[in-house]
Amino acid sequence: MIFTDRVDAGKRLARELAGVCKQDGVVLAIPRGGVVVGAEIARALGMPIDVIIPRKIGAPHNPEVAIGAVTQDGTTFFNHSLFAFLGLEEKDLTGLVEEQKKEIKRRMILYRGREEYPDYSGRCIIIVDDGIATGYTVLAALRWTRQKFKPQKLILAVPVAPRDTLDRLEEEVDQLVVLEIPDDFYAVGQFYRDFSQTTDQEVIQILKERTAQRA
Repeated sequence: MIFTDRVDAGKRLARELAGVCKQDGVVLAIPRGGVVVGAEIARALGMPIDVIIPRKIGAPHNPEVAIGAVTQDGTTFFNHSLFAFLGLEEKDLTGLVEEQKKEIKRRMILYRGREEYPDYSGRCIIIVDDGIATGYTVLAALRWTRQKFKPQKLILAVPVAPRDTLDRLEEEVDQLVVLEIPDDFYAVGQFYRDFSQTTDQEVIQILKERTAQRA
């Protein structure tokens, strides 16, 4: 399955998600691309949308190699099996973790105007991204959401993800909605005709529009 763009992916996901939240649902989207996908879901299902901003921790000297993720309260999730291979200890990553915590705070304020969330406790929460590769940031988002809001139902909705990653994430959620689980997966972008980068300004505009529409 190839998606035209993130809007197309969001519309297709929305059709699969119809009726999954019996009451009081909210979409938490992972910026930046996940916000475009999430906005279509929120619009179709009549839900509010907000952002959740876990950040990938890359290996020192090779930041493209994901070894974990951090959430805004500083909770970290690491793939410790890579530590020995890379000759790392957790204390080696303290600086990188602090750097990403500052970036999360900056983006929360940039996108939303504040760090604090409304009270989403006990609601049906749909975590959305534009696709998953390693799954570290999504895992961090799911566990943080479960701990922070204790949702009545926690759903992960993404257009595409590899099977091995989904196997790790499945036990973290009450429901998993994925449109494409390819046998050959190299990168999320290979399943989109248009996978151009979403800008900060687009994220801000989407959140403003959805807020205005619900006012």
